[in-house]
Amino acid sequence: MSDPSNPPAPTGQTQNPAPKAKPQNPAMRMMGMPNFRFKLPSRNWMIFFSVTGSFTAALLYDRREKKRAQQKWCDLVAHLSKESLPIDQTRRKITVFLSAPPGDGIRNARDHFKQYVKPILVAAALDYNVIEGRREGDVRAGLAERIRKDRRSNGEPSSVVLEPGVEDVVADARQKIGVTEEPGPKGDLVIGRHTWKEYIRGLHEGWLGPLDPPPPPPSAVPEEPTIPETPVASETATAVEGSSADSAPTTEASEENKKPEEPSEEKKPEEEKKEEKPKPTGPTPAYLAPADYSSQQLPATLPPTLAGSVPVPFPHILGFLNTPIRIWRYLNQRSLADHVGREVAGLVLASYSRPYVDGGSGNTEQQTALEEEEKEWHKSVHRTDEANPDREREWLNDIVLDPRIASRMHRYTVSPDEEARSHRILHGEEYILGEERPAPVSFWQHLWIKYGYGEDAETLKRKVILGDLDSEGDQ
Repeated sequence: MSDPSNPPAPTGQTQNPAPKAKPQNPAMRMMGMPNFRFKLPSRNWMIFFSVTGSFTAALLYDRREKKRAQQKWCDLVAHLSKESLPIDQTRRKITVFLSAPPGDGIRNARDHFKQYVKPILVAAALDYNVIEGRREGDVRAGLAERIRKDRRSNGEPSSVVLEPGVEDVVADARQKIGVTEEPGPKGDLVIGRHTWKEYIRGLHEGWLGPLDPPPPPPSAVPEEPTIPETPVASETATAVEGSSADSAPTTEASEENKKPEEPSEEKKPEEEKKEEKPKPTGPTPAYLAPADYSSQQLPATLPPTLAGSVPVPFPHILGFLNTPIRIWRYLNQRSLADHVGREVAGLVLASYSRPYVDGGSGNTEQQTALEEEEKEWHKSVHRTDEANPDREREWLNDIVLDPRIASRMHRYTVSPDEEARSHRILHGEEYILGEERPAPVSFWQHLWIKYGYGEDAETLKRKVILGDLDSEGDQ
């Protein structure tokens, strides 16, 4: 039997009344603050915060570890920047080879150099010369021409007459005033597998190839056009050779001859534009084919040991389907920074080198270096040139080595002692050679120094502190 004092709820309504809102704090209400109700976010907001928070945390962690890895290698070579040089010497210089990655522009290669390589070179205060390539074959042609130029300057005969460039003028001026280069080993830093292939090709072409350019093929030699004699030219010559008595008809004849020539002169620029052939925009053709390496004799100026080289990885992948790989690499730049930093530090220190060893399966280390990057090249690189199918492809062809050149190559690496010291630097047990590690600066003090009006300890040490000039004057 139902209780008349508690009638049933109407259909469509719940029996549980809505909870009353918690009354606001009177102090907050007096301050005009709204009544905030703290509650957990909904399921969709939780998913959003989890994804964005995880990605942000992974990105911040990677950038911090990347900075630590780069700082480790910078501190390992920073003692070189503290060494003083005589006033008649220039800083040691290395050569950097970089080119546009297959299927992309050169800006990516420049960004890779500035982000991973340049900080270590700047920390060691080393000078560097960059040889860039915007298309396939530019690095090979630039290195080969540089070697040929050195061979000509060392006395090898050549019929090529080169005009002195800016570098030649500067080098000549330094030689006259007695400025020399810093004694020490030099080296070549090669970025990417595609650049490494061109580097090997340029070494062989420069040292084994001829100094003079090969003759062009017979089909490419243009025939000189023959200009037939026109009757207008003969009439003009006859009029000029005439006597003074015939001056009047000569003038009339010359005026008549000029009239038909006027439209022909207007047509000349148009005809010249049509006859002009487009100039080749590609790199300089190779002076020597890889199949002719063994038939060439070594030049007398070839040194017993070539400059040390270091191939640096340059992972670069394109395509929408490769987005997961690109995201993973974007969040794992610390590994690449540590790997590149180790290779660059070995070249900068130049204290330990080894010859290239056998890479297995019948290939040498020069042929297998950075070989995994070829799998990620864009498919457009593997297409054959329909206009010129016989053109040599430095990026696609296999690396061909001559034993006489390969045996003179060596690679700079970090010695075991320097590797151990880098670990001590990473863990804070050691610092730059000859210096003590500065006291740690708190986060808030760092912000005050960077964005506020504070100054760090090193800046305060360099400031000139003047005493009380008024009191000193009274004394």
